Amino acid sequence: WRLVESGGGSVQPGGSLNLSCAISGLSLDKYDVGWFRQAPGKEGQEREGISYINNRGDRTAYRDSVKGRFTISRDGAKSTVHLQMNRLEPADSGIYYCAAEYKSGGALPRLEDDYTYWGQGTQVTVSP
Repeated sequence: WRLVESGGGSVQPGGSLNLSCAISGLSLDKYDVGWFRQAPGKEGQEREGISYINNRGDRTAYRDSVKGRFTISRDGAKSTVHLQMNRLEPADSGIYYCAAEYKSGGALPRLEDDYTYWGQGTQVTVSP
């Protein structure tokens, strides 16, 4: 299995980025996927959950601070999960990771410890 994030970069406040998580070795229709963030200066601490999507793609959830600005989606044909990030703020900066867990069938898993499979991360920097 492999999860590979891409699409990170440096943008000014108010800008946009579209992160992608390409998943191989796992059947996307059997896995819930989440995006997490490791904020600067918080290495070693638990990663913050940002957004989640279930295995069928019909349920999503967001951290309060990103609601209305971020959108999670999935492309089953390409086995890829996207995180469209608009109106970015400096507080959104950090390393973004995607993670996958076998479908819960119930409430979306939201904590770092709920997920087994992880990517290596992509850096997002928002600064003037």
